[in-house]
Amino acid sequence: MNPAVATPLDVKLMNATAAVLFVAFAVVSAFAAARWVVRLPAFDIKSIAVAGDLNHNNAATLRANVMPRLSGTFFSVDLARVRAAFESVPWVRRAVVRRDFPNRLRVVLQEHQAVAYWGGNGELRLINTYGEVFEANLGEVEQDVLPQLSGPEGQAGEVLAMYRALEPVFAEMELPIEQLELSGGGSWRAHLETGAVIELGRGAADMVSDRSQRFLKTLTQVTTRYGRQSSAVESADLRHENGYAIRLRGVTTLAADGLKK
Repeated sequence: MNPAVATPLDVKLMNATAAVLFVAFAVVSAFAAARWVVRLPAFDIKSIAVAGDLNHNNAATLRANVMPRLSGTFFSVDLARVRAAFESVPWVRRAVVRRDFPNRLRVVLQEHQAVAYWGGNGELRLINTYGEVFEANLGEVEQDVLPQLSGPEGQAGEVLAMYRALEPVFAEMELPIEQLELSGGGSWRAHLETGAVIELGRGAADMVSDRSQRFLKTLTQVTTRYGRQSSAVESADLRHENGYAIRLRGVTTLAADGLKK
């Protein structure tokens, strides 16, 4: 039996080098082939299907505005950039973008739903249901009447939460809130549709709501005593510890237990 002949070291090195070179060549070839394939005209983005909320935007117009801003093919298009392009359109809050083989994109839109105005009369913006401020054509707001909220920048969500807590309290007395303000110092003020201005004081939503309910529970009793309706309130200050101050139209002096002029 012939003894096994050991493979020389230089031959082993040559074989290993050849194998490495072969693998490297295969990888480079596959990469080049993949780049060639993904750049084929057959994979150019031909269309975008738009679905979801389209109350304020037309699908055809959206496609026309976004298509020129696209670059790449089905495989290489940057979906984050496509999403950003759609979300830059007024009223669009969120866009979900997916590839649809071989040359289409599918986009599902979520629009802002305006629930209030935000800011001063000189520069009104809108607040959506999530408490987010957004800019859009105010003439496109579908609701006839929206409350106007204002406060420090970045606190729109807090002001909206307070409005949601107080609105049913005042609406029960047929005194709808038209405006709600949060001062830089943290004090709340409500303007009612009747023209009344109510100083609500500081505190979280539950504290201010409880304070408002105590005020409204006694309001009818007070106004009736002076032959007035609740709508006759010109102003009220709820910041007093053991009562509130109130001013009624046509009543120049108001003094009662727990009340101040």
